[in-house]
Amino acid sequence: MTMRETPGTSQSSQNKPKQSLIADAFSSVSSYESTSTRHYEITDAITYHIAKDMVPVYTVSKEGFKKMVRTLDKRYKIPSRTHFNQVAIPKLYNECKMRVESELREIDHFATTTDLWSSRTTEPYISLTVHFITTNFELKTRCLQTSFFPGEHTGDNIAEEMRGALADWNLKEDQQVCMTTDNASNMIKALEVNGWTRLQYIGHRLHLAIENAVKGDSRISRATGVCKKLVCHFSHSWKKRVALEQAQKRLNLPVHGLITECQTRWGSRVLMINRILEQQKALREVLSEDRNTRHLILGYQVLDVLESVSKALGPLLEFTDALSGEDYVSVSHNKPVLSLFNTTILAPEEGDTDMTKSLKKKILEYLNSKYEERVTQELLDVASFLDPRYKTQYISVNDVPIIKARLVSEMKMMEHKHSVECRETRVEEVSPPPTKKAKKSLGSFFKRSTASATVPIDPTAAIEAELSAYMQSPTIDNDEDPLLWWRLTHKVNFPRLSNMARKYLCMQATSS
Repeated sequence: MTMRETPGTSQSSQNKPKQSLIADAFSSVSSYESTSTRHYEITDAITYHIAKDMVPVYTVSKEGFKKMVRTLDKRYKIPSRTHFNQVAIPKLYNECKMRVESELREIDHFATTTDLWSSRTTEPYISLTVHFITTNFELKTRCLQTSFFPGEHTGDNIAEEMRGALADWNLKEDQQVCMTTDNASNMIKALEVNGWTRLQYIGHRLHLAIENAVKGDSRISRATGVCKKLVCHFSHSWKKRVALEQAQKRLNLPVHGLITECQTRWGSRVLMINRILEQQKALREVLSEDRNTRHLILGYQVLDVLESVSKALGPLLEFTDALSGEDYVSVSHNKPVLSLFNTTILAPEEGDTDMTKSLKKKILEYLNSKYEERVTQELLDVASFLDPRYKTQYISVNDVPIIKARLVSEMKMMEHKHSVECRETRVEEVSPPPTKKAKKSLGSFFKRSTASATVPIDPTAAIEAELSAYMQSPTIDNDEDPLLWWRLTHKVNFPRLSNMARKYLCMQATSS
């Protein structure tokens, strides 16, 4: 304080040189060498960002991105766009492919899903995804490839493409449990050509069932047409959207926008209808203010139709979302869901309008007829049986012996195959060098007699005993994870059945 009060002190302190900051010191240092560890780390992180977030490669040449990188580390000099195109991204792809190939070498069985689709520029592609359960009962999904598919989309061409894809990844066709596809005729034909087991998307089948139910009903077509015009009007008018928001606040309604229908997603139609029913008071208030839009006000007849459609289809929305997951077991839900549709969700209720009853009936008839195929039924029964949440609960009494016989047969074949592989890979033991003969212990006299008295276990009896014990074990709660149940202790208690569970529970109920 004394020095501060002394005249001339402030002048001398100003002339005193300031200590440079660490950041400033580093900024004056030369850039990282392209072979340095730090340069590799940052380049790999940028490459991962491009691939994972699907960012265009030319992002690395944009001024904003360069400025951000310079701010984060002034010593790093970002490589050119060509480097990422020709070096960094191919290197990341090869590393990722090697990891996936390593995982695929460890699996015994797998299921696949495939679909044809078009990009935003209408270029045709075909995707192949593999699903499998590890020895530690972890369900994994790997999208193996999305290939440009410009040729004719015939069943023969698709079959050849799928066979080539499995061969490229060294996957054997006899390891494939089934392939889940949509119901397109060329997809069905492709699996027939290859002789592969097919499981139909339950999501796509439900979409077709609903489209079949509403088809031909002029009342529903007219009501949904009015809804589309209504949504289109508000989506093209900023003033109307602002007026709708103000009306929603005045009427204490949720401030929600209207929803547009997507032709390939039946659920979007239900969401559009539900949102319009929710906001009908606000919509009426806004539309009535303008003479040119009063014709869009929904009359009571249209509202009755929309309410009937919503009551019939609304409860099905949640099932579509639940069956579209790929991180958990979904195939074993098919039989329980179909049973629930028949007994509860789509069963006629008191208070249902004639239209609601008709829609429910048509959807049920369509779904039940499409799942009568014997191969599909047996595949779904096996999956349901191996799920400790359901077991035989949703399987017909007459079909239980068939499922048990199938599992016993497959477990015998698997055990025989395993024993043959063990004999083929057995290496002749090298006898140790002779050592000084040790004095025999008392227990050694009983070894030979005990070994000779051991009775070999009949494989069939052991398998049937394991199957019987599994059926007698209690089922678990529907919210529990069946893979966790198998993983903890039951893969030890039921070693053969656990392999069957890994084989069949990897199948996908649908694909999105």
